[in-house]
Amino acid sequence: MASSLSEQLTLTLRERINRGELAPGTLIIEPALAQEFEVSKTPVRESLRQLTSEGLLQVLPKKGYLVCAISLNDVYEVLELRSLLEPHVAGQVASMHSAALVVSLAGHLEAQERLSVSDPIASMHAAQRFHSELAAASRNSRLVASLENCFTQTARAHYVLPSMQPYMSQSDELAEHQAIFAAIQNSDPAAATEAMAVHLESIRRAMLGHH
Repeated sequence: MASSLSEQLTLTLRERINRGELAPGTLIIEPALAQEFEVSKTPVRESLRQLTSEGLLQVLPKKGYLVCAISLNDVYEVLELRSLLEPHVAGQVASMHSAALVVSLAGHLEAQERLSVSDPIASMHAAQRFHSELAAASRNSRLVASLENCFTQTARAHYVLPSMQPYMSQSDELAEHQAIFAAIQNSDPAAATEAMAVHLESIRRAMLGHH
């Protein structure tokens, strides 16, 4: 029971940290969490250990855990890793995708477009699902795990870094996603690789300017 409790707790806390509800520099104390979630200290400890290993928290001996800051350098590193991995994934998926994947990706893009004005956050989540599902379609569990970690940190940067320039205009992002999608639908690995590389370069420019 403890492990599923701690998984639930990890999800909730990760979400709070990524949305900036638990801001960088916040002190997290085990007993207070155990009380808030009405659970014993064991799942709380497991969960905090997991978030520490993900780099979201750091241990403050005898005090508790500190929510880590995220810096422009972190964003730079995350985007560099994505630029190395995601174009490769897009090319791979273009050469071996299923019809079901095409339908599913089209659904995410449709949601991204439909929600862009009425609910920008939901639209952003649809855009993230587009990237996540593409990664998952590579069927390489290590690649998927690395990229999921990158997506989480990219999303966190939007919420947490006030200095970040407004993210790419939604119409630009949508157009670039559609280009990636078209290349996959046409089973064109070279075009898919290129379209993803172009997209990540515009994300980098939007988030970091010309660093």
